[in-house]
Amino acid sequence: MTPLPRAARPLAGFCAFLRNFGFAVSADQIATFLAATTLLGPRSMDDIRRAGHAVLAPPPERIDEFDALFRAWFHGEVEAMPAGDDAGEETVAKDDRGDRFQPPEASELNESGEASTRDEVLASRSFEAPDDLHLRRFRREAPRALPRRRSFRRQASTSGRWIDMRRTMRAAVRNEGDVAAFARARHKRRQRNILILIDVSGSMKTHTEDYLRLAHAVTRAADRVETFTFGTRLTRISRAMRLKDRERALFEASRVVEDWDGGTRIGEALNAFLAIPRFAGYARGSLVIVLSDGLERGGHDEMVDAVRRLARRAWKMAWLTPLAADPRFRPETAGLKAILPLIDELGDGGSVAAICDVILSASRDEGSGGNARERAAG
Repeated sequence: MTPLPRAARPLAGFCAFLRNFGFAVSADQIATFLAATTLLGPRSMDDIRRAGHAVLAPPPERIDEFDALFRAWFHGEVEAMPAGDDAGEETVAKDDRGDRFQPPEASELNESGEASTRDEVLASRSFEAPDDLHLRRFRREAPRALPRRRSFRRQASTSGRWIDMRRTMRAAVRNEGDVAAFARARHKRRQRNILILIDVSGSMKTHTEDYLRLAHAVTRAADRVETFTFGTRLTRISRAMRLKDRERALFEASRVVEDWDGGTRIGEALNAFLAIPRFAGYARGSLVIVLSDGLERGGHDEMVDAVRRLARRAWKMAWLTPLAADPRFRPETAGLKAILPLIDELGDGGSVAAICDVILSASRDEGSGGNARERAAG
């Protein structure tokens, strides 16, 4: 087999790079991509990028992700890992379609569930699916209580501020050109997207099952919900949560997630989420619920930076920790103190009932726009 010319190797390597992220790239497309690049000259890197758009045909909803991967491959635009004891380790970002980055494995276990660690543990979990009165109440109240936003689309309304010209003209045709009254319209309202981020590290192991059952109930009740778990890895489990049968959904989630009860890398996991355009887009204008005790090992600067960036994208961000179940709770760790001005709520994540109340009550603050003053100051 004739080897590729040296100049063509980065182009072929980029196609393989795209495949690692779930893009469908055939051998014929690779050959056509090389030919198109040759035909264009190319005079600039932008010519190569446009050739990729035309030939490799990324889906419209993944154009931004394609461009980000193009910059990462050809320009080296990737986020640097912080220097320190853990330099060189990477946090995995794994989609439930199987796309992932592979980090080094750790050697120590965190079996107690009482302390946080950064060490990675690859483990599996099995879950039961008991019924829950609070989740049944949530499913009943969610359709009318979940926060909503104004849509760009309009609907008929007797007191709307807009004139509905189409309905007005139809009425005029029926009345032989006589316009008795203008039909009115107003903007539709639709449910806000919800993003749930679940800490599955060892210090949260006693709450993991409740959180997954809650995520499944929210997914079944709301229009669009995205769910991720994080510990030493970031894993998207939205597909599993969309399964109608809860027992099957929990089983699929237990199969997809690999870092149950391991270490804690909150900052790195959130930055991995934000580094993938398709994932980061889920947070824009959404109600973001983080279920974590916030016990970050080592420095907390990376966690604070990630929370600031995530909060700027979100409509409202609530950090719910089981530590807040105690009425005497006050944020004492440096990490929780630092993120307090950045989030809209630091609340009780110790029970399903408390979390349901936070989600259902979020619509009360719909007009406030969240912690806008603090975010602008950050």
